[in-house]
Amino acid sequence: MRFATYEHRHQRRVAVVEEDGTLHPVPGARSLTELISRGDGLDALLRAGAATLDVPPGPHVSEVRLLPPLQPPTVRDFVTFEEHVEGVRRSVDGVGVGGVPEAWYDAPTFYFTNPYAVIGAHDDVPVPPGSGVLDFELEVAAVIGREGRDLTPQQARDHIIGYTVFNDWSARDLQSREMQVRLGPCKGKDTAATLGPYLVTADELEPYRDTDGFLRLALTASVNGEVVGKDLLSNMSWTFEEMVAYASRGTVVRPGDVLGSGTCGNGGCLAELWGVRGEQSPPPLKPGDTVTLTVEGIGTVSNTVVAGRNPEPLPTARRRSRERP
Repeated sequence: MRFATYEHRHQRRVAVVEEDGTLHPVPGARSLTELISRGDGLDALLRAGAATLDVPPGPHVSEVRLLPPLQPPTVRDFVTFEEHVEGVRRSVDGVGVGGVPEAWYDAPTFYFTNPYAVIGAHDDVPVPPGSGVLDFELEVAAVIGREGRDLTPQQARDHIIGYTVFNDWSARDLQSREMQVRLGPCKGKDTAATLGPYLVTADELEPYRDTDGFLRLALTASVNGEVVGKDLLSNMSWTFEEMVAYASRGTVVRPGDVLGSGTCGNGGCLAELWGVRGEQSPPPLKPGDTVTLTVEGIGTVSNTVVAGRNPEPLPTARRRSRERP
């Protein structure tokens, strides 16, 4: 089942999406986050969706503005594709022929990114203030439907309620500089993060699961109609269940939490291609460029880059004399 959050005639609604794009608004639901936050899991969401199909249909998806399927309380973004790590280290981190660091293989590393930066499937993306090297990242995100702590991967499967397409927009010049401090990324990943077009419930994607537990979904990235990257989601080095288990270690995951797969390989972002080719080809994104990401079984998001604001000036750090009292 597919759920959408949309705006139509100045009203915000949640709906079940039929195959032909017809929307069936969920009675009394103000947001999908609210539905999920009840913590009743996948079965309860499917029951609510099935009941909604009995009510009169609403508009067609082509007649509305798609909003992010949900407003997540937290967004953890992992880095689970080995090929992506190797390429980006060369172009963003300035590492030569170093390959993937051994520490990467120890556990599915992630960082927390900005839930307030989430945008919809067709919203414009402003260039981050002060950046001249904008990039996209093709990912898939899992959404948590039940609270859990210290989960095993087997337990974690029951806590994933569904999946959506995730574009982790990246200001590579800001990211490269700020990560020299060994924190972050911060403003390099802070302006926009696309989620959409729908939340596809976990049961819908079970036919794609391979014998090792990975979802074998085709991933495609295009810029201005030209394909620049293709990969399979099953090339991840950890399953989503293993990622959720790691995220819950010593803490909790809660309904509505989003966990990104990390960027796929083979052109899942421009920076990886720059690292492989030794030059910025294709060039960084600029106003007017449209990035379209498609994930088999989930859908397509397509965002156009627009001019952003100039940064408000700030002083550099004060170099102190380190006087002591």
